[in-house]
Amino acid sequence: MSQTAVELEFISSQVESPEQGATDNSDGNAEFSLPPVDGGKEAWLFLAASFVVDALIWGFTFSFGVFQDYYSQHEPFTSSNKIAVIGTTSTGLLYLLSPIALGIYRLYPRYVRYATPFGLLIVLLSLSLASLATSTTALIALQGVLYAIGGTIAYTPTILFTEEWFAARKGMAYGMVWSGEGLASAVIPIILQRLLTQYGHKTTLRASGVAIFVICAPLSFFIKPRLPPSNTVATRPWELKLLFSGIFAPYQLGSLVQGTVSPHTGGGGQLHRLCSHLASVVPSIYLPTYARTVLGASGFLAALTVLLINIATTIGALVMGTLTDRLPATTCILISSAGATLGVFLAWGLSSSLAVLYVFCIMYGLFAGSFTATWPGIMRALGHTRESGEIAGIDPTLVFSGLCAGRGIGSLVSGPLSEALLKDMEWEGRASAGYGSGYGTLIVYTGITALVSSSSFVWKTLMTARTSLRQHN
Repeated sequence: MSQTAVELEFISSQVESPEQGATDNSDGNAEFSLPPVDGGKEAWLFLAASFVVDALIWGFTFSFGVFQDYYSQHEPFTSSNKIAVIGTTSTGLLYLLSPIALGIYRLYPRYVRYATPFGLLIVLLSLSLASLATSTTALIALQGVLYAIGGTIAYTPTILFTEEWFAARKGMAYGMVWSGEGLASAVIPIILQRLLTQYGHKTTLRASGVAIFVICAPLSFFIKPRLPPSNTVATRPWELKLLFSGIFAPYQLGSLVQGTVSPHTGGGGQLHRLCSHLASVVPSIYLPTYARTVLGASGFLAALTVLLINIATTIGALVMGTLTDRLPATTCILISSAGATLGVFLAWGLSSSLAVLYVFCIMYGLFAGSFTATWPGIMRALGHTRESGEIAGIDPTLVFSGLCAGRGIGSLVSGPLSEALLKDMEWEGRASAGYGSGYGTLIVYTGITALVSSSSFVWKTLMTARTSLRQHN
């Protein structure tokens, strides 16, 4: 986590070299050491533990498409038109609550070590209570809201501590941790599908809660800071105005698309992140139902759509995370957006068989699924944490929080919006392939938002060109 200037003086006065880690106190009678950055036993144990916790917390949420399909076919939930809201609420709040959790953790760093096991207890409670729900509203509150609260508390320490454990290889570290989400999301749908088929949703929810807690709780011991928190000084609150400054403008969509928003105020900044998430959250929720109702797939073949997306996401996150250590953030965003846009319009829109739909799932997972892995590049472009804990530029956790807030808003909006787009099935029978399936409006909407999410690349290109022209003139 980020340290204040007072903390930095405390550390630097006692540490000769962060990389060597050995130091003497002023009285010469005691020593403490800091583990090395970007490697070493403790760093890799932290990364492995973070991988598992992130994988299960987010993997369960990203596998909601299987629950969506089950709830839509079984009482007492079949008549509800709000089933998708359960998944989008859970995903949205996991993002939206992250800035709040990170802000609190920075102010009270001494207690962050206990956050992960406490959050896991809430996750266990939420899924246990959700198994008793008899209405969609109750599922939204328990499987959606309460799960997200517990999951946020459990996973956010990994973000703070990654900033301390990794510097030059930060993109790789984040990509590795976040690839766990895709890997778990590839395995979990198969398990959930089997459990739901054989035992129903009540047993499945209870078993999921117990499994997440039993696997993750012991690993929380390794999710710890590299830098010692101050015993007397709390970190200062974020300077939120930095998110609305000109330096953040290249990553904001509103100033480019809306036109009425000044690029220096950044008032439309969340729209870029919102669009990217609107594009990515909808397919994973609706694809199993689409495969079953439109293409006649069986339960397993329908669930395979989510499986393929998540396997591809695992690979995409690893590759994209590594690329952010080598390429500009805007270039990485363009790669993600272009691949996702082509996949939606060409593969999903023109799909008339399961084989083509599966091609889309792989493309979408590789490109749209890797979008979050571009965040370390954005964080590095705007600021970074030095090995001593000193912040250069904008606090990376503040940048991460701003990105999370945008994606959270996008997820919360995407549920009701996607339900509205599918309400009347307006294009059904009026177009060919996927566009005429009744999901045509949803396909076009997803493709457009994927395209718009690349606007930061266009914006930075325009700003660079303008600067170059001014220099020549």
